[in-house]
Amino acid sequence: MLPWSRVLRPLAALLLAAAVALVPATAATAATAAADARPGSGWNDYTCKPSAAHPRPVVLVHGTFGNSVDNWLGLAPYLKNRGYCVFSLDYGQLPGVPLFHGLGPVEKSAEQLAAHVDKVLAATGATETDLVGHSQGGMMPRYYLKFLGGAAEVNALVGIAPSNHGTTLSGLTRLLPYFPGAEDLLNEHTPALADQVVGSDVLTRLNAGGDTVPGVRYTVLATKYDEVVTPYRGQFLDGPGVRNVLLQDLCPLDLSEHLAIGLFDRIAFHEVTNALDPAHATPTTCASVFG
Repeated sequence: MLPWSRVLRPLAALLLAAAVALVPATAATAATAAADARPGSGWNDYTCKPSAAHPRPVVLVHGTFGNSVDNWLGLAPYLKNRGYCVFSLDYGQLPGVPLFHGLGPVEKSAEQLAAHVDKVLAATGATETDLVGHSQGGMMPRYYLKFLGGAAEVNALVGIAPSNHGTTLSGLTRLLPYFPGAEDLLNEHTPALADQVVGSDVLTRLNAGGDTVPGVRYTVLATKYDEVVTPYRGQFLDGPGVRNVLLQDLCPLDLSEHLAIGLFDRIAFHEVTNALDPAHATPTTCASVFG
C-alpha cells in the first residue's frame, strides 16, 4: 500500500510549482514597478479618453499567481505607446496572500472583471472594451461573456496561452484520482487551479453548447512550447469569429513558452495589436521583434 501522506505532499507541491511558472516577477519587482501603473503615469490612467483610431479601452487580465502590474510590464507600455487607453485589474485574491492573485474561484473572478469593465467604461465614456488575458486571464473572461452579460460590453477577447479547455500540466493532473484528498486540497486552497484542470465543473459548463458567444471576436495566441497549459491545442477555440494562432507558424524561431509569450514576446504583442485593430493589421514575422 502506498504511503499516501508522503506521496500527496510532493504531488501538491509539484502542481503548485508548475502553476508558479505563471508568476512574472518577485514581490520586490511588483513594488518597484507599481509606479508605472499609477493613474497619470501611463496605463490605469482613468483620465485617458480613447481616440478615434483606438475607440475602445483595453483591459488586461492577468494569469494565475499574477497581478495587475507584473503580468503587464511588457504589453501595457507596448499598447500605451501605440495610442491605446490601457487598464488592468487584480482579481481572485485570497485572504492573507498578497501580490499573487488569480487563485479564487473562476465564477467570483468573473464577477470582479465585470465590475472592473463597468468602471473603465464609465470613466472613458466608451460603450465597449477589448479584453486581453494571459493564461487563466484568457479563459476566465469567457465566463463573464457567457454568463454575466459581458458580450454586450466587449468587442474582442484576445487570449494569450489561455486555459480554455483546461490543462493536464503535461499529464500530471491525470494522477489526481490515484491520490485520495488531492482534488479536495486543490479546491480548498487554490480553487482557480482546480477550476483549470481538464474536465472541471467550471470548464464543462463554460464549454457546453459551444466555445463562443455571438457578437464577440476571439483570438487565441498559443506556443507549442507551452509547458503549463497542456496540451497546447486545448487552448484553441471553435466557433464563428475565432482566429487561432500558433506563434511558430508566424516565426519558427520563436521559442517562447507559457511565461515568455505573455511577458515579453513582441511577436505575440504584434499579433495582439492585429487582433485589436484588424482593419490595420500587418503581417507578423520574426522581424516583428523589432517593431
